[in-house]
Amino acid sequence: MTQKVSIRFYKDSKVRGVWDDGQSKWFFSVLDIVGAINQQDDYQKNRNYWKYIKAKLKKDENELVSVTTQLKLLAADGKRYKSDAIDHDGVIALAKAIPNNKATAFLDWFTYSDNSIDGQSRKKAYTFWESRIIADEEIGTVKALQKIHAYIFGGLYDFAGQIRTRTIWKDGTVFCRAEYLRYNLAQIEAMPQSTFEEIVSKYVEMNVAHPFMEGNGRSTRIWLDMIFKHSLRQCVDWSKIDKKEYLHAMRLSMTDDSAIRELLRGALTDQINDREIFMKGIDYSYYYEQEE
Repeated sequence: MTQKVSIRFYKDSKVRGVWDDGQSKWFFSVLDIVGAINQQDDYQKNRNYWKYIKAKLKKDENELVSVTTQLKLLAADGKRYKSDAIDHDGVIALAKAIPNNKATAFLDWFTYSDNSIDGQSRKKAYTFWESRIIADEEIGTVKALQKIHAYIFGGLYDFAGQIRTRTIWKDGTVFCRAEYLRYNLAQIEAMPQSTFEEIVSKYVEMNVAHPFMEGNGRSTRIWLDMIFKHSLRQCVDWSKIDKKEYLHAMRLSMTDDSAIRELLRGALTDQINDREIFMKGIDYSYYYEQEE
């Protein structure tokens, strides 16, 4: 049975989570939390530090140790290993038990991340897997992209699903001017989407158009995956694409899309019905949008 998983990113450190159906809540990797707080990626050092904290908590008769459970988490080698995990309240208790200012900063991020617009829309994006709101004949259309945007940002932005009527720019780059936007979107929609090269070209053009006031990247990456699945029976394993490389390739794509083609081609998988691949894709997609 496929697990419902989540990956959150704190200063580029992964914090893996697994949904427990029986208790209806998320559990998070203790070692990931320790590593994120200390900005340490050495597994053994994180393991030793957790042993030290755990011994201290036991001595103080802190109940956190007793509520720690073990869940199988996917490791870098592709295998699953049992690892200590704690729920939301446990994360807060653990952060408070680590005596440094870094733990306070982590705790501020963790408690805020779920309640932010990104956090709320990410949770809605997770459920898009079961939504079935896009008909086969709509895949690759502007209407499909609007539906995706409305689904994940509905109730969060008053413009969810609506094509913008104002010109926008980012980092000095001006996206399609509002007065030409609907014409350009019609041209993009008419682009073919039968081959890998055609699909990437269509994706790049939609990124240049940037049809919404906010949330373009997150919506368009789902839109792209739907086209890949429909036309090629493949999808992107976004966890294989480095954030900095992706952002750099997308900036270059306005004049040369060879870099983004290479990244996407190298991350294609035929596991189109794997829910975990989809969930990881959402997590990485949101990670790409996090400010440095």
